[in-house]
Amino acid sequence: MADKVRSLAWADGSLHLIDQTKLPAVFEVIECRRWDEVADAIRTMKVRGAPAIGAAAAFGVVLGAMEHRGDAPLEFTAAMETVIRELAGTRPTAVNLFWALERMEKAFKAQEDKPVAEIVEALRLEAEAIAEEDVKACWAIGSNGAALISKGSGVLTICNAGALATVDYGTALGVIRAAFAQGTEFHVYAAETRPFLQGARLTAWELVQEGIPAALITDNMAGWLMQQGKVQLVVVGADRIAANGDTANKIGTYTFAVLAHHHGIPFYVAAPLSTIDLNLASGREIPIEERAAEEVTHMLGQRIAPEGIGVYNPAFDVTPAELITGIITEAGIIEPPYGENLAKAFQKD
Repeated sequence: MADKVRSLAWADGSLHLIDQTKLPAVFEVIECRRWDEVADAIRTMKVRGAPAIGAAAAFGVVLGAMEHRGDAPLEFTAAMETVIRELAGTRPTAVNLFWALERMEKAFKAQEDKPVAEIVEALRLEAEAIAEEDVKACWAIGSNGAALISKGSGVLTICNAGALATVDYGTALGVIRAAFAQGTEFHVYAAETRPFLQGARLTAWELVQEGIPAALITDNMAGWLMQQGKVQLVVVGADRIAANGDTANKIGTYTFAVLAHHHGIPFYVAAPLSTIDLNLASGREIPIEERAAEEVTHMLGQRIAPEGIGVYNPAFDVTPAELITGIITEAGIIEPPYGENLAKAFQKD
């Protein structure tokens, strides 16, 4: 399973990505040989999920260096600045994108006076390190969170925070996969996640591939499920976590958090430390991406809303820290007070 759904891989001088816009009907791997192809894949959500976006962008920088390896030194540096800037402009909310690009920029500057071949190799090694660190972080997240899922419980999740949203294994789904691998018997409810249907198309597909007992629900069924006592835990991913614990995730997450709070159900966020942005004091500062109206007015290429209707399509919402029971990271489960404990997670011995 892990090898099959590894969202991206570097091979033969190009980046190979699973085209997530075609799942579950078609499993197709696309090959990016130019950095602008990576940028387009991020922008059009062929690759998506905060950790996967960051890793993909890192390899986009490698491709940019390969494309401009014949340039004179000053032109090469200018081209690399353009590549990094354009990749950073693909999507605004997921902080892993900017975190990964900052690492690549530092790696580039550290090698700036070296021959181009050495620069390219240094960038490739840094991108590979970013990808492999994400894999290790996700396995650790799964291990740290698995005990939260008890026998016979119902677990609700939204969007896709699985192997497809990371380099491999997943964050929220990593927790679910780890608990299942340990032999815990439970049931997953995957919300379809309108308007882009990441839950219906991607999470449901991963759960079926893994053989984990699950049911697909529409987003507006969650409250009723909770009221009926079918949900004992909510676990979701994240695209950016502010210093106070406020968390941006796929639109609809805030609704689930409010419902979980009302029903006394634990609500956990699963994310690597790279998703935590200590530079932002609160969720009010997190930029929220707005996407095309067609994602709402159309489904699978078919118009479902009348011509002329206005559309508001924010891709994310922000869940206040006070609604979050804990944040599952590779460093352990971080609990309130988040302002203090998130900062501690980054302190080195």
